Amino acid sequence: MDLAAVWFVLLGVLLAGYAVLDGFDLGAGILHALARTDDERRAVLASIGPIWDGNEVWLVAFGGALFAAFPAAYATIFSGFYMVLMLLLCALVFRAVSIELRSKHPSAVWRTAWDAVFCLSSIAASALFGIGVGNAMLGVPLDEAGDYIGRFGDLFNAYALGVGALVVAMFAVHGAIYLYLKVPHGPLHDRLRDWMWHTWGVFLVLYVLGTVATLLHVPQATSNFERFPWALAVVVVNVLALANIPRAMHAGKPLQAFASSAITIVALVTLLGLALWPDIVAASNDPARCITVYRAASSPKTLGIMLVIAAVGMPFVLAYTAIVYWTFRGRVKQDGHGY
Repeated sequence: MDLAAVWFVLLGVLLAGYAVLDGFDLGAGILHALARTDDERRAVLASIGPIWDGNEVWLVAFGGALFAAFPAAYATIFSGFYMVLMLLLCALVFRAVSIELRSKHPSAVWRTAWDAVFCLSSIAASALFGIGVGNAMLGVPLDEAGDYIGRFGDLFNAYALGVGALVVAMFAVHGAIYLYLKVPHGPLHDRLRDWMWHTWGVFLVLYVLGTVATLLHVPQATSNFERFPWALAVVVVNVLALANIPRAMHAGKPLQAFASSAITIVALVTLLGLALWPDIVAASNDPARCITVYRAASSPKTLGIMLVIAAVGMPFVLAYTAIVYWTFRGRVKQDGHGY
């Protein structure tokens, strides 16, 4: 068994799981500023309140698996992109703090301030994730030891910023559909239908522009399509799922629209993996300096032990996630407590 390849795929599964699950509550945060009253803002928070922290476990698992399975790649990413990762961490921390603190004081100024922090930190975290993906696609300059030799500002190039905007729009439409499924019927629920259309329209435009920019500036993104003919099926599924979102919304099937949004995200993560393979960190200055899956991998024994642990532990994680979502199914109910 090619254990390095298996763990590359498992990292993709963890990343896709995080993007789908935390994507909709990041999207709820992005749209939070559009709520007009305190009750509406509380409804948005209540819709993600029981699950947002559990969704972030997937990101923690991704980081832990990357560290254990591909330590060389982990070292390059977490040293070269240190400042970006610290900004991302600050955004996630402030987002969590704002959720917990906004209801601790009845002052309108207090709540408005934390609502602004919640919205801005959700946008910042989503954009930074996209900027990371953009740089992964383009590649970064590395020295012979695999260390990043670029400048901090180089990471905020036009392509990476465009991908950052694409991810913000993607999470916004994902969050809008989720909120439409969760918030009580009323003015907010009615306006969410317009939010779904608007966010989907912005995402579609950025998706088309991002595809064109990728084909022009990252030609290696499709180099594996000849090696893996099934990759074309992923593209087809991606386009069909994206197109099905407005069809399902128009037909009054928001759950189907949400599933299509989730499939779109999973397909995009899959295409990211196909674009990178066999690299984990691509070198833009010299292909010979790329950190490949096999160059970065831990020993086969380590990867084998990790695979056994994952096989035992993942069913528990999936079962816990399913139980939590089943327990808090249905629309949120407003009362005088909570967020």
